[in-house]
Order: sequence, then C-alpha cells, then structure tokens
Amino acid sequence: MKQTRIEDLLPLSPLQEGLLFHAQYSEDALDVYTVQLAVRIQGPVDAPAVRRASATLMRRHAGLRAGFRRRKTGEPMQVILRDIELPLTELDFSDVSEEEQRAKVREFAAGDRKRSFDMERPPLLRVTMIKVAADAFWLVLTSHHILLDGWSAPLVMQELFQHYRAGGEDTTLPPVTPYRTYLAWLARQDKAAARRAWQEALAGVDSPTLVVPDASPGAEVLPEDLVAEVPADLTARLGELARSAGVTLNTLVQSAWGVLIGRLTGRTDVVFGATVSGRPADIPGVESMVGLFINTLPVRVRVDHGAPWTELLTAVQRQQAALLDHHHLPLSAVQESTPVTGELFDTLVVFENYPLDSDGITERTDGPRITDITGQDATHYSLTLFPTPGPTLRLRLGYRPDLYPAERARALLDGFCRMLERIEADPSLPVGRTEVLAPELLRTVLDHWNEPDAGAPETSVPELFEAAVAADPAAVALVADGAEMSYG
Repeated sequence: MKQTRIEDLLPLSPLQEGLLFHAQYSEDALDVYTVQLAVRIQGPVDAPAVRRASATLMRRHAGLRAGFRRRKTGEPMQVILRDIELPLTELDFSDVSEEEQRAKVREFAAGDRKRSFDMERPPLLRVTMIKVAADAFWLVLTSHHILLDGWSAPLVMQELFQHYRAGGEDTTLPPVTPYRTYLAWLARQDKAAARRAWQEALAGVDSPTLVVPDASPGAEVLPEDLVAEVPADLTARLGELARSAGVTLNTLVQSAWGVLIGRLTGRTDVVFGATVSGRPADIPGVESMVGLFINTLPVRVRVDHGAPWTELLTAVQRQQAALLDHHHLPLSAVQESTPVTGELFDTLVVFENYPLDSDGITERTDGPRITDITGQDATHYSLTLFPTPGPTLRLRLGYRPDLYPAERARALLDGFCRMLERIEADPSLPVGRTEVLAPELLRTVLDHWNEPDAGAPETSVPELFEAAVAADPAAVALVADGAEMSYG
C-alpha cells in the first residue's frame, strides 16, 4: 500500500487562527507576518552541509512541515506532510567590499520579506546562504509567523547551525517534544472558566481604543521601526522601583503605555493588546519546543489621574495575575465578552523576554561560529512597542507609515521615555501630573497656541446678563428638552 504524504492533521493554536485569517484576508496584499532571522557564520562555506542540516531540521520538527487550509465546514486545520524539503538559495556577494556586502545583504533581506507564502503549500519557511568570503557566509531564515514565535525562531536557527557544525546532523541533541503536545494541552483547558474571567476583566468596556480610528487592517507597506535605549542607570532604577512596588518591569511598561495611549485618545479606560508567552510550565520540555505559543490578549488600564503611579501599577499587576490561567483563549472569544465590533485596539506591547543570549551565541569557539545575529518582525497594528529587557532597556517602536507619520512616532517614543523617567523620579506623583511633552513643544502649547489678552471687557457675567435682558427681553436665553426661556 502506498504511504500517504500526510503525516498528521492538527487544529490551530489561538494566534495561528488569527494569523491565518489575516493571511487569507489580505490574499495578494503585503503580509507583514513574514519574519526573518539572520546569522553571520565564520566557517567553511559548505552548501551540501547546510542542505543536510536543513533536511535534519525538517525531520525533527513536524510543525515546520505544516500547511494551513480549511475544511468544507470552514474549520481551519494544519496539514503535516511527511517528507518535505526546506528550500535553500545560494548567493555570492564575496566579490564586493564589506560595506557593499552589508548593503546587498540588507537589500536581499528586505526583498525576501516581501515574498509572501502560500499558506496551503508548505514549507512556510526558506533559507538563503549568502557567501561573503572564502570562509564566511550569512544564513537568512525567512518564515511565516504562523510557524514560529520569537522564542522558537532562535531555537530553530541554533539547531540548524549545530547540525551544520556536525556536517549535517548533530546526534547529541535531545529528542524534541512535538508541537501537537501543546495543542492537546490547549484542548483540555476550561474555556468556560476563561470566558468568565475575561468577561469580568472587561466588564464595562463598550468601545474600542484606537489611535487611528479609520485605519484599514491591511498594510500597504511594511511597518518601520524607531529605537530608543534607556540608560543603564535608569534601567537599573526602574527595575528596583518595580521590585519595591511588587510588580514586574513588564507591568510598569504596560501601565505607562496605557496612560500614554489614553492621552492620545482622550480616554481614561484604555485597552491595548499584549503578547503572552503561552508556554505552560506543566508541559515537560516546553522551553525547547518549536512552534507558535504566544497569544495576543487585551490589557485594560483604568486611569485615575489623581491617584499615584504606585496605585496604578498595583492595579494593573493584580488584573494581569488574575488572568494568568486564562491566556489560552483566542482573542476573538475574549472580545465576545464586550459589545465592540471590529478591532478592540490598534496598539500592541510585545515584551521580548526570550531566552536568547546573543553574547553567548556569538562567543568565540573552536570551529565554525556565529559572529553576528539580526532579525526583523512586525505586526499589522498602527503602533507596536517592543521592549527588550537587559542592562539597558531597549525600546523599539514599530509604526505603520501609511497611518502614522515618522515625526509623530518619534515624538511618541521620546514621550514614552520621558514618562518612564518621571515615574522613576517620583512614583508617588499623581498620574495626571506626569508631563511627557518635550519642553519646546510644551512652550508651543502653553504660549504660542494661546493668544494674549485681546481686551476682554471687565464687566462681570451677571452684568452682561442684565444688559442682555434690557436690550431684548424676548430673546431666547435657554433651550432645554424642547422648551425655550427668554432673557425676560
């Protein structure tokens, strides 16, 4: 009997369902969820070894052989194929200067990100090997986000590199826990309890929080990035503040973001999105599993401008802790607990606390080694803040230039940094007294936009009213509930 090419049929994780919807919604349009990770390798330029390593990688991880389609009922499923080759493209930039090489590598990477995947035709990832010297090359891994999250992509690249170092297969690697184990765990969760928890958390939310209310969900161009580095001393003090307040640094960042978005939108009840790791600790080996575990869920920040920052931080932390066991629910199911149609929010916070040690990866070792690492990802949201903790807190702001001008995005990121400074300087300060405008912009608002006294009369309001009565007692002074009252 001929063996079928199909190895398995699996359901989708919550975020996989959302990403499949976006891919099918946009069809031939730009898919911003094509992501990249690239490493520069000092070592033999051995394409056959990379091909063998790629084949080993695909055999080890069934999830990398997945295609996504819908049954006749409309239910999505992922189809795992048995034998599938990881496409490898070879390029040679070794005949130009190092500066030109970097430019050509960047140009290639940008173009490769614009090449979309057919969700029904796996594999939804490809590798490019770019020779830059007789003993050095770049490996560029381009994939659809539906396969890998930010935790998994470095694991895949590390495995690919280890297999390459071993000539094609590293037999010392431990067996992997398959992604289907996580999907089975998802199926066992109490969805009814999760719905009740989210319904309580979002009670009273009756409208979305949108910084660009009329935006279309499809991006016309790839989002762009701005980066700010929080100085090491301030980063350390922010960490100390978070610990003393009994909250995480993530909570501190989310609280500040909620206040900033509230000021942009004129709201005191703010909702934005945040990614959660989604890796349950009760699955053995979950930290080394490969797949899409993260989920996007709402964060609600109710801003009391008269309360101190410490109170706001505690409230946000308390809410997030209450929802920890309910991160498995899809965003669409969470939103059903509100009367909001369409998107509930258009800004996102992605706290990038991954177990990726860039210094460790690039440390000097015998034989081939990684000397540089870089990556690129994006979302369809108008604004996405990517905080990365470390000795200096790195803040990357992704913005859609078709919706949000670069100068406004820069002002927003600078304002967010000032807000962190103000919170650390005095966490007992009322939230409403935290100034985020740059000094020159504040002068513009207070001075240039306010005309000087234009000679207003010194007459009091009662005297003006008496004059109106004397001038025309029959003139209408008040309209209420359809009734009119004259000055007389």
